[in-house]
Amino acid sequence: GRHPRIAGGALPVRLDELTARLDRFRREVAPAFRAYRATRAEIAERERRRLRIDELKPRVMSSFVRNKLIDQVYLPLCGANLAKQLGAAGAAKRTDQMGMLLLISPPGYGKTTVMEYVANRLGLVFVKVNGPALGHGVTSLDPAEAPNATARQEVDKINLALEMGNNVMLYLDDIQHTNAELLQKFISLCDGSRRIEGVWKGRTRTYDLRGKRFCVVMAGNPYTEGGARFRIPDMLANRADVYNLGDVLQGNEELFALSYLENALTSNPLLAPLAGRDPADVGRFVRLARGEAVPPGDFAHGYSAAEADELARLFRHLVRVQATLARVNRAYIDAAAQEEAFREEPAFKLQGSYRNMNKIAERVVAAMNDDELEALLDDHYAGEAQTLTAGAEHNLLKLAELRGRLTPERAERWRQIKDEFVRVRRAGGPGDDPAARVAGALVGLDDRLASIARGLAESASARRPGAEAWLAPKLDELAGALGKLAQRPAPEAPPKPPSAPPRPAAAPAAGPPLADLVAQQTALIERTLLPLVRAAMRPANGEGGPELGELGARLGELSASVARIEARLRQGLPGAERFDVRFGPGEASNFYRGVLDDDVLRGGGVFVATYGKLPPVGASVRLRLHFPNGASFEADAAVSWTQDLVANDGAALQPGFGARLLAPPAEGRALVAQYTRRVEPLLRDAT
Repeated sequence: GRHPRIAGGALPVRLDELTARLDRFRREVAPAFRAYRATRAEIAERERRRLRIDELKPRVMSSFVRNKLIDQVYLPLCGANLAKQLGAAGAAKRTDQMGMLLLISPPGYGKTTVMEYVANRLGLVFVKVNGPALGHGVTSLDPAEAPNATARQEVDKINLALEMGNNVMLYLDDIQHTNAELLQKFISLCDGSRRIEGVWKGRTRTYDLRGKRFCVVMAGNPYTEGGARFRIPDMLANRADVYNLGDVLQGNEELFALSYLENALTSNPLLAPLAGRDPADVGRFVRLARGEAVPPGDFAHGYSAAEADELARLFRHLVRVQATLARVNRAYIDAAAQEEAFREEPAFKLQGSYRNMNKIAERVVAAMNDDELEALLDDHYAGEAQTLTAGAEHNLLKLAELRGRLTPERAERWRQIKDEFVRVRRAGGPGDDPAARVAGALVGLDDRLASIARGLAESASARRPGAEAWLAPKLDELAGALGKLAQRPAPEAPPKPPSAPPRPAAAPAAGPPLADLVAQQTALIERTLLPLVRAAMRPANGEGGPELGELGARLGELSASVARIEARLRQGLPGAERFDVRFGPGEASNFYRGVLDDDVLRGGGVFVATYGKLPPVGASVRLRLHFPNGASFEADAAVSWTQDLVANDGAALQPGFGARLLAPPAEGRALVAQYTRRVEPLLRDAT
């Protein structure tokens, strides 16, 4: 040996020196070593519990079924991205490791299960971060800034994954429950630099993960917990490979349909044995259930005639269930992809996921008939819809439409809900300000006016004598709608303390002033309907024509209804804040212009100096402008910018706001032009 006490293959021993060394070893070295071992084990166990190391081991569920869709579609998709992040094996290994894997699908499609299986097969530490536990309040990777202990634990796991650095899969689950600002922290980690800032044990760290086996996977659903559509930051999505596991991938529709059945095998007692047999037998039973002839000798396992017949009947029921769930899944994804402003019906929230398939499959038996199977689907989705509370009715009606099970009464109810949904969307909801609701109601009349105009044009071109009879009920409908609108009481201003000037609270602008909208509707009636009515009532020979008579009276009532609304709104926009603006010596208010445009009405506006509460940018206000010569005029305006008492650089400024005048009267334009020729307007960059 090479021990220093061995010389020439011999170990000389002095008995007195050996016994002294043995005694010291027995009394000091051995106890110290045992204490060291015990302390090391205690510290390791304590840190293992603190870091929850056992949770970082990927564990594949016992019910996991590796089906054809996973083998032929999902794993190749994930593999291509992980090869980019981790580097391919062998000579093809990449040095420019980058990117991220983003999985989007409705709940229950096995995103977490698939990635845990991949981490298990690749030998990676699986660090799963729970999005709902993080919540929307976490925007930093510093655990000290987390709002609660649960969120702090999840942030610690992210930093632990970064600290380990190698052979790690960082998996952020349900990111729709997190803050977009937190997700943006991963942008630099997903490009070629592979760097990210973190905090470990209270100290900031810059983690450089270039060349390391470290991958980032995020998973989410199309909707957030509040039912709104979720959108991840664009800069992060650009660096990710995005796959929708709930969508039917092009050319793989058959595999997608079959995967529903393969995943449900372990949920049904009769089908459970098939999960451990040749997977091809499942496909053969599906073909048998669809009416194809499959010889008994083609099955890999020997089934008796009675067993094969029972399994075929069971698969026949499951194929029908799968077809229904596929339609539900498609409707859910289409609803998630639709912009709220363009919906023609309420959003559909019921799901057709693998989880739904498993729940239904465990209750299906071969002896069921078609009616019992449909009743089972009804019961399942009736229970699912109860969690939607207020949305239960329209979701169940949409489901019945997808399944072709709408009765005439329910079909009429579904039509009413869709019509009312469109009307409410256009008119504005209860959370909108009164101006937006009235404006939406007025704008919604355009469709009906256009319909009347088209019918009148046809009557005029064909010289049909029944034009008045056709038009009368439609005009009644329009007059009634406008009449109800005219009877709506204008919103009252909230009470103010006696010491404060009586000014209504400012309201956000809802596009052009309401008075202008009403005027547009009136002009549309006069410009479009009246000429067409006259043309429709003219005799076929074109000579002269009768008076409008009853038809003209109806149009007069319609115009009068619009005029009443206009008069009411001319008294002041609902919720519009009023300001008196005085110009001249000693007054801080003035007009302002842009850098590139000298016209204060076209490229500028009015600076209103005030120490009161500033209205928000975009709000509608009503201004009364007083000039030094005693002249004045009123005009509606929209707030373009605000100015506080102290600017960003600490300089003291006159507080106030800038407002752009909306359609000032002709006399007002003349007063503005006369004043700005004598007094130089303020200069303000419009940007």
